Amino acid sequence: MTLIFFAIGLIILVAGAEALVRGASRLASTVGISPLVVGLTVVAFGTSTPELFVSVIASVNDKPDISLGNVIGSNILNVLFILGLSAVIVPLAVSRQIIRLDVPIMIICSVLVLLLGLDGSISRTDGVLFTAGIVAYTAFLIWQSRKEKAAPSDEFVREYEVKGRKTLLIDIVLVAAGLGLLVLGSRWLVNGAVMIATYLGLSELIIGLTIVAMGTSLPEVATSVIASIRGERDIAVGNVVGSNIFNILAVLGISGIAAPDGIAVAESVLRFDIPVMTAVAVACLPIFFTGNMIARWEGKLFLLYYAAYTTYIVLDSTDHYFERTFAFGMIWFVIPLTAITLAVLVIRSIRRNRKGYA
Repeated sequence: MTLIFFAIGLIILVAGAEALVRGASRLASTVGISPLVVGLTVVAFGTSTPELFVSVIASVNDKPDISLGNVIGSNILNVLFILGLSAVIVPLAVSRQIIRLDVPIMIICSVLVLLLGLDGSISRTDGVLFTAGIVAYTAFLIWQSRKEKAAPSDEFVREYEVKGRKTLLIDIVLVAAGLGLLVLGSRWLVNGAVMIATYLGLSELIIGLTIVAMGTSLPEVATSVIASIRGERDIAVGNVVGSNIFNILAVLGISGIAAPDGIAVAESVLRFDIPVMTAVAVACLPIFFTGNMIARWEGKLFLLYYAAYTTYIVLDSTDHYFERTFAFGMIWFVIPLTAITLAVLVIRSIRRNRKGYA
């Protein structure tokens, strides 16, 4: 029964997010927001609402490990799994705005989580700071888009254009219905996750980092993969980067405010999971920078790293004898080899750009 309720909660969650994204995307298209900004804000925030509701409800119910694990796990999954899978399907072109503005903001947000969590919790004051950040970020993107007077000309936005009052009313109903389904689905998902963790003898943190994170990220998976197949690469990449920023600033911020005593940050999370989330964000910059493109081989590398990360945390949580060997191989072989490869790519890109200017 626990698995059934968990699965039903997940289905309701995804359905709610889908309804919310459709309604919000149509409403956004009427004000002339560009496809990239739609991806970074409306679509990204809409697909991240499952994370928001799950983390807030977990915080209110004094389940900080699920709340924090959901955010960190989702951010790692968004880049390594979703971007990786999307790039394997179709190599993704990356907008200059994402490289120059949004990825650096994602990196700064990740570092902030590490710094503010050093005292052992994300307090209500930290939550207010994060929430103010998402308001400022969203306002800036909308202002910038309106300033450029970018008209919604691509297929994705045209599909969601509003035509008449009847359609407008339907969109408002979709948004309201989506929010209602998200609340219901979040409750069932959190309760099911806690029961599963108890039954399997796994910590709530591991469940939050894996099962819950994967479940709440399904809307991002569907949106980015479909967008990449349809050639809407700005939306595919913008959805992931925007979702990661939203997860930290809005999800963690509102959850920190909602939690009675803030969100406790375990020492193991400070030592490993948050640094991994930060490293993944930093790794985006050189990969995006080299040719403004995420190639198929880079997508495969992302997928390989996500498999390695998930394998490690499961081995570590179960005290498996192979955990130390696996960690040794990752730290002393795989990670250095990847760092060298990225460094070579960046140097080649810089030289190529200099020759172009010459």
